[in-house]
Amino acid sequence: MTSGSDRLIRSLSPEEQAALAKKLFLDGAYPSTSDIMTLALQDGSFDFLHDEPDLYSLDDGEPIPCP
Repeated sequence: MTSGSDRLIRSLSPEEQAALAKKLFLDGAYPSTSDIMTLALQDGSFDFLHDEPDLYSLDDGEPIPCP
């Protein structure tokens, strides 16, 4: 017995099936930069930085000349 998703996938053209397989199995092999940034912002990994003192200000050091 086949499931509804099996029937749906089999109803696609060979080109559409190949595009779906590529998207499912190849494109998701590595998270995107946006995915990593979202994860870092949402999981609280960098929350400790809110408690860190500001060590530098705009008055520190000398400006870097731009060519």
